[in-house]
Amino acid sequence: MTDIIVIGGGHAGVEAALACARSGKQTILYTMNKDMIASMPCNPSIGGPAKGIVVREIDALGGEMGKAADATALQFKMLNTTKGPGVQCLRVQSDKLAYKRYMQNVLANQPNLEIREIMVVKLLAQDNKIIGILQENGECVHAEIVILTTGTFMSSTILVGHTATASGPEGEKTNDTLSQSLRDLGLRTFRLKTGTPARIRTDSIDFDQCEYQAGTDDFICFSYETEAIRPFEKQYPCYLTYTNANTHEIINRNLSKSAMYSGMVKGVGPRYCPSIEDKLVRFADKPRHQIFLEPESEELNTTYVQGFSTSMPHDVQEQMLQSLPGLAHCVIEKYAYAIEYDAIDPLQMKPSLENKLIENLFTAGQINGTSGYEEAAGQGLLAGINAVKKLNHEGPLVLRRDEAYLGVLVDDLVTKGTSEPYRLLTSRAEYRLLLRHDNADERLCNYGYQAGLISEERYQKFTEKQHAIQAGTEKLKTIRFTPSSSLAAYLLQLGFAPLNEGITAYDLLKRPEITLANLRPYLDTEFAKDVAKRIEIEIKYAGYIEKAKRDAKHLQQMEAKRIPEDIDYTAIQHLSLEAKQKLNEIKPQTIGQASRISGVNPADIAVLAVYLKS
Repeated sequence: MTDIIVIGGGHAGVEAALACARSGKQTILYTMNKDMIASMPCNPSIGGPAKGIVVREIDALGGEMGKAADATALQFKMLNTTKGPGVQCLRVQSDKLAYKRYMQNVLANQPNLEIREIMVVKLLAQDNKIIGILQENGECVHAEIVILTTGTFMSSTILVGHTATASGPEGEKTNDTLSQSLRDLGLRTFRLKTGTPARIRTDSIDFDQCEYQAGTDDFICFSYETEAIRPFEKQYPCYLTYTNANTHEIINRNLSKSAMYSGMVKGVGPRYCPSIEDKLVRFADKPRHQIFLEPESEELNTTYVQGFSTSMPHDVQEQMLQSLPGLAHCVIEKYAYAIEYDAIDPLQMKPSLENKLIENLFTAGQINGTSGYEEAAGQGLLAGINAVKKLNHEGPLVLRRDEAYLGVLVDDLVTKGTSEPYRLLTSRAEYRLLLRHDNADERLCNYGYQAGLISEERYQKFTEKQHAIQAGTEKLKTIRFTPSSSLAAYLLQLGFAPLNEGITAYDLLKRPEITLANLRPYLDTEFAKDVAKRIEIEIKYAGYIEKAKRDAKHLQQMEAKRIPEDIDYTAIQHLSLEAKQKLNEIKPQTIGQASRISGVNPADIAVLAVYLKS
């Protein structure tokens, strides 16, 4: 008997296993191939819009992804820097081989964690409660809790042209029995599809015909503990090219040969990361589409063709790729493919990521209908934290929508469900000005510390930083400049409006064009870089932030109103029929969650609130 079993060694499984083992629980991580633990079967990058903030949140909660991404990055790039802080985010180009080596080394040296290289063929349950698993060699292993993080490996099929091959990503084995085991336990599964572009030999690309894409020359990183990153001058560039009329003609002429348009694909594909042939069909008016060329590793002579996912036959793929500027003589190292796999209906999950039907079964990652390494890792971390809390007889960690993108992600899954691979977007978050890259530690570090995943030393540094932000903000309110001050003359030299009256440094920073860097020579206070960034954002956007906090407070009041689990909604008079059906299916835990269910209208919420009071 062990405490916790984690099935799957992808990004979700890695974070789940580490969270459990670091909390002192005896943990077994099952994988079908140790060499593929923490691999990147699709894009060699971490972060991006919304996703980059998720990585910061993972780090603030005590996860490992941010540290690994910082330590193995080929390029760091801050996105959306010309826009507001609510959408600014970090993306790194990763060395895919170095990244998985880093994670495998962390796992190998983690106390309380055993790694087993064998397939799990069945979940074992008794009286709707998990008791363990069955290995493919016939051995049963009993456990208190099982966390399922199988990614795209359940009954997966590789699709290229008119050919379907039972296989996992990158030619790995697929698991044909586990999803049937879930169905035997009463869980609903459905088919999803995703895909990956070709990899081409880097030395066969004419980069002179492509647009150079450098990173950001600044010290930026995911982890609050990272002290050094690859120097800017040693970072690898990416390149940009475009499809053209010739590319589009080749694709349209061969559309019937694509697995997607030949009728072979049964699963639903990702809306926000479509194949190139899907882009052409859906956006027929576009004369061209962006294609990014991204290095995969210092150790590989391969480039990832971002934005060119396809399920076309190999000969057509060659024609398509060689029609792109810079790729006329490219050599394909690995062809693109689509992959179908089984996932579970996420409406069967509690907000803790525990299954509603089978007690002590947690699920995380693409099995829950999501896409992306970052979404998977975040779910894995939360599942691990909540598995430990369940064993310790503690209440679960459920993040609110105003607390974290991870809160938005989980709430969307368990409240709205999904019929396609779910991807986090900044537009999904109502309170994105509160969920910024710069303040993830303020939002979540306390939770990581309480879970035992943040060290005492790190927590002490965090509290010192918070004190420095508060003290620095108050200090700026006491520093005053007059129209005759040297600062006033300096601002005039820079072309700013003159100071017509005395003003505090705090109020001066409210002006959009004034930065703390402008004022620093005239202040008798030094600010650490991250402290200065936080102070400046909090002052400049104070009005918007306060409004968002007021709106979020109403949400918090709604979330505080708990709903008993055993309530029978069919017995509540005056609820609409659709509301009764949806509420009985989803069984929301709070009035706030109930209000976000599709088909449950404000009148239904009013009826439910009155019923609960009575």
